[in-house]
Amino acid sequence: MAKAKDAFRTISEVAEWLETPTHVLRFWESKFSQIRPVKGAGGRRYYRPADMELLGGIKHLLHEEGMTIKGTQKLLREKGVKHVATLGLTLAVAPDTATAPSAKEPAEPASEAAAPPEPELTTEPVAADPLPEVIPPQAALPFDDPPPPAEPEVPPAPVEPEVAPTAAEAPAEAQDHAQLIAEFLAAFPEPSSEVPAMPARSFGLIFANADTVQQNAKAIAPLVARLETLRDRLRAE
Repeated sequence: MAKAKDAFRTISEVAEWLETPTHVLRFWESKFSQIRPVKGAGGRRYYRPADMELLGGIKHLLHEEGMTIKGTQKLLREKGVKHVATLGLTLAVAPDTATAPSAKEPAEPASEAAAPPEPELTTEPVAADPLPEVIPPQAALPFDDPPPPAEPEVPPAPVEPEVAPTAAEAPAEAQDHAQLIAEFLAAFPEPSSEVPAMPARSFGLIFANADTVQQNAKAIAPLVARLETLRDRLRAE
């Protein structure tokens, strides 16, 4: 039996009326906030006549006029829901209500003619099903560049051990040292073999500078006297 014009329809009934798959209707619900189905007992969606006619207008704009979703949304904002609802299929020409029953058909029994009561409906809006996440195509394989080949390790150069001088080289080295010492001593004059006729305590004056001794005579005299006293004391002991 055909439903009344103002009756609520399920999503399956709306899909059959518009000849549009149910997943397309859910997609339109996510894009057009003006479509507000209500939820009945058991969580089922129920579409009001205004929702059905709005879906018919949206289908006309998208499938027949070739408009984009953004263009249809703009038209809804500018012209309003009522204008778009008049562009497509309406309940006045719905297939289940347009055809009147034939006169030859027998009258339906009274028990079947009584339509079942409509389910209790609430005005709670139904959230649209989330759209599947679209994964963008991968531009390139996520492989890192191969690492450069490791450079071969170069072994350190061998250290040559120190070679001790041989027995043949030792005399030659000693001879060189002796020659250096002789050249060093030759730079000094040989000491005189004659012993000067002076007291032993005055031998140091031979190598002293006369001017230096004369300048420090006053300081040297007390030191010499103390040394002589020390000498006499040691002799007495």
